[in-house]
Amino acid sequence: MASDTDTDTGSSRTDGFDSLAFDVFSRACPSRSTLEHVTGRWGGLTIGALYEESLRFNELRRRVDGVSEKMLSQTLHALERDGLVLREAQPVNPPRVDYELTPFGREVAEKLLGLIHCVEGRMGEVLASRARYDEARGGR
Repeated sequence: MASDTDTDTGSSRTDGFDSLAFDVFSRACPSRSTLEHVTGRWGGLTIGALYEESLRFNELRRRVDGVSEKMLSQTLHALERDGLVLREAQPVNPPRVDYELTPFGREVAEKLLGLIHCVEGRMGEVLASRARYDEARGGR
């Protein structure tokens, strides 16, 4: 496949696809499912948890509090398929599998963590807004 450079990000691309051809707002665009994997509850938390270090499955499950084993497994498969996460099986006994972000996954994680920090930093305002909203609507 042809190699080119993405002028917006400066990243080298070897996938042979023109990035301008994708439109996440189009129902049929394949970028929509990747965005769903990244921004879904478990995908975003999984990517964020892997930003600092590679983790084993159970370490990741403990870090992403509340995720079931089944959901974490499905999430990791989807993120690996999309090229965001690398699964590395170590040839040791007992078996050891580590998960880490790919360069693309790290790029996404940086943007996602910016959003996470923004939300966490404004939670006082969010909670006050919720209280005003609930009070105005009879305590819903």
